[in-house]
Amino acid sequence: MNDFLSKVMRTKPPRLLIDEAYEPERQMKKTLTARDLVAFGVGATIGSGIFALTGTAAAGSGSLAARNWIETPLINFVLGADLGREGAGPAIVLSFLIAAIACGFAAMCYAELAAMIPVSGSAYTFAYASLGELIAWIIGWDLILEYAVGNIAVAVSWSDHFLHFAHGLFGIKLPLWLTSDTVTALTRLSSLPADNPQWAFYSSTDLPILFGHQFAMNVPAFVIVALVTWVLVVGISESAMVNTVAVFIKVAVVLFVIIYGAGFVKPDNWVPFAPSGLAGIMGGAAIVFFSFIGFDAVSSTAEETKNPQKDMPIGMIGSLIICTILYAGVSLVLTGIMPYTQYVNDAAPVATALASTGQGWAHALVSIGALAGMTSVLLVFQLGQPRIFMAMARDGLLPKIFGKLHPKYKTPMVPTVLTGLLVGLASLFIDIGQAAELTNIGTLAAFIIVCGGVIVLRKTSKDQDRPFKCPFVPTVPILGIVFCFILMLSLPIITWIRFFVWMAAGAAIYFMYGYRRSRLNALDKTD
Repeated sequence: MNDFLSKVMRTKPPRLLIDEAYEPERQMKKTLTARDLVAFGVGATIGSGIFALTGTAAAGSGSLAARNWIETPLINFVLGADLGREGAGPAIVLSFLIAAIACGFAAMCYAELAAMIPVSGSAYTFAYASLGELIAWIIGWDLILEYAVGNIAVAVSWSDHFLHFAHGLFGIKLPLWLTSDTVTALTRLSSLPADNPQWAFYSSTDLPILFGHQFAMNVPAFVIVALVTWVLVVGISESAMVNTVAVFIKVAVVLFVIIYGAGFVKPDNWVPFAPSGLAGIMGGAAIVFFSFIGFDAVSSTAEETKNPQKDMPIGMIGSLIICTILYAGVSLVLTGIMPYTQYVNDAAPVATALASTGQGWAHALVSIGALAGMTSVLLVFQLGQPRIFMAMARDGLLPKIFGKLHPKYKTPMVPTVLTGLLVGLASLFIDIGQAAELTNIGTLAAFIIVCGGVIVLRKTSKDQDRPFKCPFVPTVPILGIVFCFILMLSLPIITWIRFFVWMAAGAAIYFMYGYRRSRLNALDKTD
């Protein structure tokens, strides 16, 4: 028993991780500066979160028609269609601030570990150094929820913004059943008033019948994921300059929404400010937390940063502050332009709000900016997920095929195609709320482990150089753990059940494969 525990809890010392990453054949080109990292963090963060989740978090979910869309109780339960979520209302701005505080504590911990262990792999690498192989595996498996499932939410939001773009610029309309999942389609049919601007984008709202039940699927979401996957297999070169330009465009669009939209705000729409009280605010915080998950992507660029010990903390904390300010402004404007109840399951609330002003050019501008922003986020996260697989395969925890590169394009083809296939098929049938909830619980769990890792490494690696130190340890990491756990408790029960099922599947794979094939295990045997 002791031998078993010692194997699953074995760690990779920070020095070994650094030495392995900086072997001559593995060294990456160091070009990124602190400014680049801030831009990268903002670029990865500002996407479907700010353009999409404000609506569903403010309005809540759980329409009666959606809950009764199929009569089988078990399927209802698995899909979560019978478990709703209270809306935060205009108090969604407080939800953003609470989520930002939780992220702030986690960012301090990420910054210490990223400066201490400037190696790609994000939370997976940090967990391997501090909490052992089993926890590292769990967090690597968990990161799939952040990157892959998160991209489902991004793809769904992209689809809704595509509808706004196609109608606003070209007058094109598409049927509801080809542009929404079933639950979202039925929710809109039962909940939205006849004068809601969303109805202008559909050529038909009739849903076909499949096996005796109404049916819908989100084809644009599947198409964009397929296109992004193809681009990533062929190969894509992204420079800091291109990313900075993309960030400039997205931030400019967000500032435009705040400044222009402020002129259409009706203060009466902010009353009542918190219709569901603290429960609605915390539930909203648990959802909009998705809007902040991009900041930790900065840690994955450690090996490409000129001075990671100094610049990584600046990049993570700086991007978090900028995004929080922008999110608060957008949330106040959106709930001021239209009653929050009209954003039920709307994956494009910013575009919907601008459409309600009657200014077609403003609506089109926001749709174009949102499409560009979310396409870049899809690329970044769809690029990151296969590399998590690749890192785990390099450590022996997954089959070697996940670490092999395409002979011509030199990209990890197998995990890229597999990720694209899973994300694309899921985006056909899952609504943005469910995807965001599942992504958030995975990310919150990762943040908790990173915060715990700081406390552990302060004791086990006392002599390791720490260019940036998280202040007030263990108080700040403990606060990060507490805040993240509270947000996890604010998520629906069905999300917890899905999370535990996912984690159980991951544990089974580890003990059947990774435990025996671990590269660290092989090194121990040679010693």
